[in-house]
Amino acid sequence: MLKNPSAKYRPFGQIDLPDRQWPSRLIEAAPRWLSTDLRDGNQSIIDPMDAVKKRRFFDLLVEIGVKEIEVGFPSAGATEFDFISGLVKSGDIPQDVTVQVLTQSREDLIRTSFDSLEGAHRAIVHLYNAVSPAWREIVFRMTREEVRDIAVKGAKVLRDEAARRPGTDWHFQYSPETFSTAELDFSIEVASAVMEVLQPTPDHPIILNLPATVEAATPNVYADQIEYFCRHLPRRESAVISLHTHNDRGTGVAAAELGLMAGADRVEGCLFGNGERTGNCCLVTMALNLYTQGVDPRLDFSDIDRVIETVEYCNDLPVHQRHPYGGELVFTAFSGSHQDAIKKGFEARERQNDEAWRVPYLPIDPADLGRNYEAVIRVNSQSGKGGFAWVLEKDQGLKLPKRMQADFSKEVQRLADELGRELNAADIWNAFRSAYHVKTHPKHFQLVDYEESRAADGTRVFAGTIAVEGREQSVSGRGNGLISSVMGTIREAFGVELEVADYSEHALGTGTDARAAAYLECRDTSGHTIWGCGIDEDVATASVRAVLSAANSAVARR
Repeated sequence: MLKNPSAKYRPFGQIDLPDRQWPSRLIEAAPRWLSTDLRDGNQSIIDPMDAVKKRRFFDLLVEIGVKEIEVGFPSAGATEFDFISGLVKSGDIPQDVTVQVLTQSREDLIRTSFDSLEGAHRAIVHLYNAVSPAWREIVFRMTREEVRDIAVKGAKVLRDEAARRPGTDWHFQYSPETFSTAELDFSIEVASAVMEVLQPTPDHPIILNLPATVEAATPNVYADQIEYFCRHLPRRESAVISLHTHNDRGTGVAAAELGLMAGADRVEGCLFGNGERTGNCCLVTMALNLYTQGVDPRLDFSDIDRVIETVEYCNDLPVHQRHPYGGELVFTAFSGSHQDAIKKGFEARERQNDEAWRVPYLPIDPADLGRNYEAVIRVNSQSGKGGFAWVLEKDQGLKLPKRMQADFSKEVQRLADELGRELNAADIWNAFRSAYHVKTHPKHFQLVDYEESRAADGTRVFAGTIAVEGREQSVSGRGNGLISSVMGTIREAFGVELEVADYSEHALGTGTDARAAAYLECRDTSGHTIWGCGIDEDVATASVRAVLSAANSAVARR
């Protein structure tokens, strides 16, 4: 090992662009967005998504407004091919959404790619081959001319295969892979040669994707590369310049932003930055960066928690608590001085006469992402929340409070360790029922029936029948409301003493079949947190069941 490891590295050379224009430009409109979550993102997770998860992810991308989606690498195998072909044949791709597939510049792989898109109304076939010196000399052992010929031959196959399938509106994308570490003149030479074959026009342009396959320099160098390429590319008006930045140096988003300032038109990336090694450009971060500057990103993250839950479930990767905009802690202040400044910012906002956002420490209004400051504070202590909450909401309609999610996560983890496999929806639902005594038999306390009335002094009276270990018992109690009267009943009749810390409820479904779910956070005499959940056609009865659920958990702890 060298005493000074830096001696084996060489600084990346600067670009000869003394009259660069990008530093004085602003991003004034959203770029075209391409999600590569289903391709680049999918190949970067330990357990690739199955068809069900890929479809859920695709539906999410459509819902938030992504119009170009790279759906896979069809020549990688039957799983990829079948998913892409099935998606196309399903007829579920909206008319304003274009699907894209990736292929190496090999004739058989290109033909397979076209076959997978048979019947698509509009599609992009993305061709690539690496062009940089390290790949030419070490990986391929080819000359410049040989590498250029690979691209040209692939372009000819693209042209001919598209001509054989006139029913689809075909578009082409070419990536001089490893662009960020290649000679600019050679990247332009290869891209121009591909354009000569495909003959793009301003009305039907080619997409030229210039990837920072490995981030090798500061973002300003990448911006110089993009501006140089745009200036020197022949027939620039017939090309859409696309960016695909990686995050090896931690500046993938910055490089993409400066690349847009340098003249690019389109950005590729993944939600929350998933991707190879340290990840791809994060589309959420980049889009919301535009949002904070008064630019409409044309992507909808108004319910960012739902987006996070879907991504975490499909990728089986957590979104870090400190991830820009999306992390659970990004709007949370621990410092007293920070909290005071934010509080004063909200107070000032109530007095101002315009909508301008000026709250200290909060670059964006949490409400624009479906959050509020108080709610985020409550999430502050949470960690490890996984996709189980999303599954419960989708399959059972349950919207667990954040703190209850954290409580239940321990049971989910225990079950996952015990089974040694991925938990399905039935596993999670059964575990939830068992943990909180929901619709399970037998259990210690079981509601049989009850009545609620108001006493002369205004208090509420609970009178009912509760089965204890299967034996029915008549009980009654008083309180300020229904929940407190039931709490009083179980304290007096059964010696179970609990204090209510929080309560919430919501409807399950709509119309005549609607039910209600009630959630109760309690403290026992030792200060332990105990959760209860009740489900019933009637919201009042659901709250009674939630009290008994908590009581059952309290008894189980003894």
